[in-house]
Amino acid sequence: MSPEFIANARRYCELIESRATSQGLWLVRISELLPRLHASISALLVQCREATLTVLPEPVDLDARFELFSQLRASLADRDAYWLEFDTFGEGMAAMTGSLADDLTDIYCELKQGFQIFESDPGQAAAIWAFGYEQHWGQHLVDAERHLAMLEAQSRLRLSV
Repeated sequence: MSPEFIANARRYCELIESRATSQGLWLVRISELLPRLHASISALLVQCREATLTVLPEPVDLDARFELFSQLRASLADRDAYWLEFDTFGEGMAAMTGSLADDLTDIYCELKQGFQIFESDPGQAAAIWAFGYEQHWGQHLVDAERHLAMLEAQSRLRLSV
């Protein structure tokens, strides 16, 4: 088990749970952590090549997930929505289909699922994280990293003008 992945996953969950009042600083911390989380899950995937899931994770509490998503969406405000590759720009803001709040929420929920069994069975927790990454939250991670990089670039452009 990769101690680096565990540390990054715990730190991510702590950041999401804290939803610091200093929005800009909180987003900077998330933006700095996501590439580290990405690199460490990649290393974990190599370790889990032969692992098989023997225990299915508990289903996500959809009410709690929606509550977290709603809070993040309100907090992110106009920084939440983004265009995906297949979106049509001409259709306007209503056609935007990417949501940073959704990405951050899904990553959080998947990591928390693994932590539910981590203490009793670290191998199965690793298998849950690896399987979930490959099937679902990996795409959210890539989308969130891309959107945050775009927000950062826009911010630098505004500062330099």
